Amino acid sequence: MPRLTFHSGAWVLIAACAGGICGLLDISTINGLAEGIGELFIRLLKLVSTPIIFFSVLSTLCGMGNLNRAGRLGGRVIRYTLLTTMIAATIALGLLLIIDPADSMSLSQGMPAALEQPRTGYWQYVLEIVPSNIMQPFLEGQVISVLFLALILSMAILAIPEQRRTRLQTLFEDLFAAIMKLTAGILKLLPVAVWAFMTTFVVSLQQEPISHQLLLYFLCILLANLIQATVVLPLLLTTKGISPWQTFKGMLPALTVAFFAKSSAAALPAAMEAAQNQLGISSRVARFSFPLCTTINMNACAGFILITVLFVSMLNGVSFSGIELAAWIVIATIAAIGNAGVPMGCFLLASTLLATMNVPIELMGVILPVYALIDMLESAINVWSDACVTVIVDREVSAENDIPDTAPL
Repeated sequence: MPRLTFHSGAWVLIAACAGGICGLLDISTINGLAEGIGELFIRLLKLVSTPIIFFSVLSTLCGMGNLNRAGRLGGRVIRYTLLTTMIAATIALGLLLIIDPADSMSLSQGMPAALEQPRTGYWQYVLEIVPSNIMQPFLEGQVISVLFLALILSMAILAIPEQRRTRLQTLFEDLFAAIMKLTAGILKLLPVAVWAFMTTFVVSLQQEPISHQLLLYFLCILLANLIQATVVLPLLLTTKGISPWQTFKGMLPALTVAFFAKSSAAALPAAMEAAQNQLGISSRVARFSFPLCTTINMNACAGFILITVLFVSMLNGVSFSGIELAAWIVIATIAAIGNAGVPMGCFLLASTLLATMNVPIELMGVILPVYALIDMLESAINVWSDACVTVIVDREVSAENDIPDTAPL
């Protein structure tokens, strides 16, 4: 598979600078072209993201031979996912209490109306993970449902005779290889896409400057994300004897895609390619861990949900006891795990949680322009966390020689 080398990274940097200049020029023709190219690139990534999740999980689990081995690998990924996500939520709560934006901020008299949110319970969201039609998750891009189908089908395949299981494994391996070959071609367009994303980002920033009234709230979110990305996750890697800098350099192409596309799911193809070819991650670990992490490992989302829900609730007169505040660490963690890695996923989920609590959500309309900036940073941090979890799991698997890397790339 073609690699994203230093030269392609240099082109990405040049494209980002060119996009910044084009955005500052604010020429309508160029803006329209950039929007079209950006939308096309995201569509292409979404085209391959759900098949990658489906076939990578299927081919990996089928190749393990038994449920016990698959369970051990999945258990490692889930353990570190829960650990990092709960740490992110805890940091977010601490910063919210220290900075206290709800008392320090005065709202403007006229607030734009918030987006209309469906007032459905969280249980209904859980039920929707199980599709009524096997094609529905692929047609609607429901990442969690795709993962659910892959897991239950994998368990069924592991229970059939070995001869049939081997034939199916070969089929899934070949289909996965074809999807990844298509993905490699799409990623060659990355510099052009970065130019388009940067252009539209700078234009939107000029049109919707950050309100002074949201500065403390934004600072709270920003610090929570930066502490998680630059302190907690590198420290976790260091304790495992892994270089955070080398890991960051290897994952930089995927982090770039996530940042500008504002979607960890859209960055999945680039993340898997970078992990295997730049970091030397076992193909079986990468092909299992990244799709699972993309679905459930949302460090930045946990922090955003906790800060935003509590912030908006407090501004509407809702008070919380110490036990209730601590409980929100668990709630935010569970909510983040259930969030899909798509643009504005955390914003919509936070709005839904507020609606189910009967808290007025008009303030979410004020937060929305700021969230356009937050979403970019959060998506990159989520992919960075996915990479850290995957690298650690791969190190543990290699040390125990638990899952030999015999799967073809």
